[in-house]
Amino acid sequence: MPSASSVEQVYADLDKIEQVDSVTGAVYRERAQDILATPSIALQLRKAIADRLCQINQLLMFKTVDGEDSY
Repeated sequence: MPSASSVEQVYADLDKIEQVDSVTGAVYRERAQDILATPSIALQLRKAIADRLCQINQLLMFKTVDGEDSY
């Protein structure tokens, strides 16, 4: 089960997702999904993660892909 500090780390990682490679970004998004699927985490925290994840996903829709990226 994710701890409060890991939730904070996931949020911080989402804030820097545009600065990392696509594989690392995918790991960050997967960790965020794990937070969202954990009902023992406060709803307010899950909503904050969900909002940030939604923003990130919208940004990624407009990203130009190259090589083996699959966005």
